[in-house]
Formats: sequence, C-alpha cells, structure tokens
Amino acid sequence: MAVKLKRLAVLGSTGSIGRQTLDVVSALPGCFSVTGLAAGNNLDLLSKQVEEFHPKFVSYASRDKSGDTTRFDASGCRFLSLEDMASHPDIDTLVIATSGTAGLGAILAAVKAGKNIALANKESLVAAGEIITTAAGKSGARILPVDSEHSAIFQCLQGEKHYLRRIILTASGGPFRDYTAKQMAGITVAKALAHPSWQMGRKVTIDSATLMNKGLEVIEARWLFSMNIDDITVLIHPESIVHSMVEFTDGSVKAQLSPPDMRLPIQYALAYPERLPNADLPTFDWSRFDDLHFGQPDMDKFPCLRLAIEAGRQGGTYPAALCAADEAAVELFLDGRIGFLDIAPLIEKVLEQHDNVDKPAMEDIISAGARARERVLAMAGGGVK
Repeated sequence: MAVKLKRLAVLGSTGSIGRQTLDVVSALPGCFSVTGLAAGNNLDLLSKQVEEFHPKFVSYASRDKSGDTTRFDASGCRFLSLEDMASHPDIDTLVIATSGTAGLGAILAAVKAGKNIALANKESLVAAGEIITTAAGKSGARILPVDSEHSAIFQCLQGEKHYLRRIILTASGGPFRDYTAKQMAGITVAKALAHPSWQMGRKVTIDSATLMNKGLEVIEARWLFSMNIDDITVLIHPESIVHSMVEFTDGSVKAQLSPPDMRLPIQYALAYPERLPNADLPTFDWSRFDDLHFGQPDMDKFPCLRLAIEAGRQGGTYPAALCAADEAAVELFLDGRIGFLDIAPLIEKVLEQHDNVDKPAMEDIISAGARARERVLAMAGGGVK
C-alpha cells in the first residue's frame, strides 16, 4: 500500500521511546522522513542519529547560552528551539518523547500549529490537559497516544467512541506487586529499575514500580477520551498482553492484545490511519500463554496510585503539583538521597500544602509545579532518608 511520506520531528530522540521511534522509521523506508531531532545532553548519540537520518533541524539542551555549537557537529542542520521545531511548517507529525513537563511548551506550540502529535509524554497532558485539549479542538490538531494503554483504548474505540461506558487500564504491577511490607522496606534503586515486562527510561520505570505511572495514565485518559475519572478503572495484569480494554453501553468489552513491545503503539501512531507490515515487530504466540490474570491494585501498598487519582479528581493545579512533586522525589530516590518508601509520603505532604487554582492559566500550572518541586527538595533536606 502506498503511504504518503510523513515528515517527522522526534523530541527526546535519545531516550527509550525516541530510539524505538527511529527503529520503526528505519524498518519502514520510504514511509517517514526525519526532519527534526531534539535531545537533552546525550550529544554522542544525537550526533550518530544526525549522521544516520540527516535531519534539517536539531535541538539539544546542552547548547550553551552563547550559542556555541563546537561541542556538537551539526553540519547541515539548523538549530531550533523545541517550540520552533514543534510548530515548523516543514514538519507534519511530532513525536513528543521528552520526560516530565519539559516538553509542555513544545506540545502547546505543536497543538496551536495544528500538527499531528504522537504523544509519549504523559506529564504535560496530566498537568495541562484542559489547556492542551481545548487548543487542539480549536486548531484541529490530532493527539495520537503512544503509551501502550492509551493506544489500546484508541484502537478499541475506532468507530465506536460514542458508545463508551468505561475504560479499563491494565498495569503489570511492576517488580514489587507480590512484595511483603518487609521486602518493600529493602527496595534499592537497582531493584526498582528492573521492570519485569518493559524496557523504559529511568524515571518512568520508577513510576511504574510505585504505580504512579498508572495514576498519571488515569488522568491522561480523562483528557484523551473525555471521560470522568470515576469511569476509568485500573486492573493489575502481570502478563502485559492485554494493554487495555473498553466497556460499551451494551456491556460488551473490547480489548487490544499484543506482545509488550513499544514499537507497535509507536508505529500505529506514526502511520495512523494505516496499519503497516513490519517484519521487525514480534507477533503474538498464543501457545506461550495458558492463563491471563487480572486483579485489583493494592492502594495501601502503592499509595502513589491513590494520590494520582485523588489529584485528578481535584483538578485545577493539583495534577501539575503532583507531576512536579513526583519528578523531584524520583530524582532524589535515583540519587540515593531518599528511600523508595519515602516517595509517596513526600508527594502526599506537598499535595496537602497545595493552594489550588481551579481554572489555571499556563503560568499557574508552571508556578504550581515549581512550588511543588521546591517543597519536595526542602522536605528532603529536612531529614527524610
């Protein structure tokens, strides 16, 4: 099937999702042109990506304030800010694979420019969902989810979104779903980074271990699919084969199944509305699975899930404070400054102190995030270990 060449920009190209996006592009020659690449500080990998894909535009966080580009050979590339790249007329589809709320400005710029957005950055939509979805409605921008759970829901709803009753998000449960309280107290960074099903970046892997990631996905689904928080259910599904389900008004349930490989939802978002054959993607082998299991999450063992759902119900700037507090707490844990079981209490204290703005502007969201981050760092400096 002939597919019109799509011009892509990949923001976060050196991260896990960014690298897998470029794997998909390489596996489907003639379908996509990499017009822009943006990264943080991994200039060695970015340099290799530029050499392989020959983008017109490049962006990276470590470019110094004087504009000196001697640290990075970007011959033939024009340096753009994330916002300028996101809205550039030579780019059709934007892959947002940045971590945390760093990509918020770029997402909003892309939405206002009416781009197709393959979204793998859940924090920005969580923090500013109403602003982003309202702008998308005005510009005609299409937000295509890359998270496997939201991609599954999006696929299940094709042609039937008006009959949706309930969303059922599945979660692997992370590496600690069967841990006792005593075992939870001994969790190390290395153990938390050893996810049983997925290969992801460090921050999202820790969020998966605390189940914060699933809580953020509940809020994200609320905005992506115009649902009430209480109509979104979370189920633990250790096999990570059923990526999510939808229940319709007549009681029918539709699920999307595939091996746990992020390249499939990435490709679906890039190629939409087409489905393209890709020999590099794994196919489902039914003979490997005698049973699929589902169960309720333990909110007492994993309080981050509860905190996220409560923040989503409160709305306003609560989700922005949640995201920023979580980012700061996870960084502290990864740096060895706090324990795994300190993450949720820090976030909860920040949310208890939060002064909510019900109908926030973008500056309110940014301010709420900055205050939440400062409070986490102050609390950690005050003796949390």
